[in-house]
Amino acid sequence: MQDGKRKTATRQLLGACLAVLVTLGAGAAQAQTAADMDARLDTLFGEHASYRGFFDRLKQAVAAGDKAAVAAMVDYPFRTRLEGKAATIRDAGHFIADYDRIITPKVKDAVSRQSYPELFANWQGISIGSGEIWFGGVGKRNDVKITAINH
Repeated sequence: MQDGKRKTATRQLLGACLAVLVTLGAGAAQAQTAADMDARLDTLFGEHASYRGFFDRLKQAVAAGDKAAVAAMVDYPFRTRLEGKAATIRDAGHFIADYDRIITPKVKDAVSRQSYPELFANWQGISIGSGEIWFGGVGKRNDVKITAINH
């Protein structure tokens, strides 16, 4: 093959590959629906209603600054980092006392921006934002609780 034809063929092949990637990316970028998330949670955890309700209550509580409501949603004892040091929060009272150091502006922002259809879910639980909050079923009764907060 002549050098000019080889360059043209290479450009055409690269163009076709780029077109395929753009098409695949466009499909992946389509918004997931609430029904899609319901189905995902049903597959992962056997049901979705308790997780969806928990998410809605958490969003409302964080938006309202309802420290007691958020504290009631945590699985204790709760390990976190406060001012760069590992800390164990033993109960809701201690969580409330440290609320502003745990539920930081970054965490509040992640919760406020998160929509139900766009949650991340895997076998470990459900994540808000970029992992700022993780929640899932815990204990014998599989109660939905916050299991991690990363600020």
